[in-house]
Amino acid sequence: MTTPPPAQPPHTGRATTAGRPGRAARAVTAIETGRRQLNLATHHQLRQAGVPAGTIRSRCRPGGPWQRLLPRVHLLQTGPPDHRQRALAAVLYAAEPTAGDPLSGATAALTGGAALALLGVRGAPPAPYDVLIRAPRRLRPAADARPRSTARWPATMSVTGIPCARPVRAAADFAARADDPDLVRSVLAHVVQSGWCHPTDLHTELRAARLLNHPAARTAATELLAGTRSPAEARARETLAATDLPAPLWNARLYSPDGRFLATPDAYWPDHGVALEIDSVEYHFTRDAWHATLLRLESHGILVISTTPSLLHTTPQTVVSALRTLLALSTTRPAPAPVRILGDHQLQIFDVPG
Repeated sequence: MTTPPPAQPPHTGRATTAGRPGRAARAVTAIETGRRQLNLATHHQLRQAGVPAGTIRSRCRPGGPWQRLLPRVHLLQTGPPDHRQRALAAVLYAAEPTAGDPLSGATAALTGGAALALLGVRGAPPAPYDVLIRAPRRLRPAADARPRSTARWPATMSVTGIPCARPVRAAADFAARADDPDLVRSVLAHVVQSGWCHPTDLHTELRAARLLNHPAARTAATELLAGTRSPAEARARETLAATDLPAPLWNARLYSPDGRFLATPDAYWPDHGVALEIDSVEYHFTRDAWHATLLRLESHGILVISTTPSLLHTTPQTVVSALRTLLALSTTRPAPAPVRILGDHQLQIFDVPG
């Protein structure tokens, strides 16, 4: 008895040749790539998936289902891109087309203000999109994408699916190119205040990038190494430095003798038991928490002066006069309860040649 041949599948009109996927398979591959990359795909990725160049052009025509965001970078949707898609599009544009996964951070990584904005750093501008590429490679800017060639390739991290330089490098790259000195000081302060990097690490990165002779970057580094953690604290430090008052500790952590945390006053004079607190809604979650901090300090005999950023800016002499009075009282009043001080090592910054 002869065994009949296996049944053949019906002809669908989508026959494929060896190594060449059919239209449905190509569409599935393109969609999978887009899903992994926030609905974005490069021309190279689409061609690798078997999508013909003519199909890409047709789909990106006005009114089509896809959009061309940047040269060789396509948005696989009809709606407008959000800021994350624009940021990733810049990375895909800058990544080497044939060097493997563009999301690996091996050939392109977002940096500067755009990378810091993805991390939620206050004041960091979300655009333009500075993208690091490896030297000696060069690439022209396109729209808001600005490739930056570097011989110092940074450690990278993924932020919401986008390869980025780590915050300390992104902060230094932002400082190198920002035009507004006050914005540089503010953003770098917020990077440290948010815990994304330590002041000494930022100082090391600024030194490696030869930015310590950049006035805004140097000022920010000096303030952060001195212990300030916000633009308001930096303004207070400038104000106090211009007086004959003793230098305080900035952001020292105070504990009771039995180890209970008391507070981290913005400025503290340990020999006098006097603290300065800059009352900013930006840095304190609730009014109750603010008053609780003051009560803990005062319960240990620490005299507290509370001011606001606006008062420091408009009438700094009033704050200085109040501080001078309280510091003078320390010689006549009972000694405050002892407290332990941590984080009080105030670092120095030195001139860097050339």
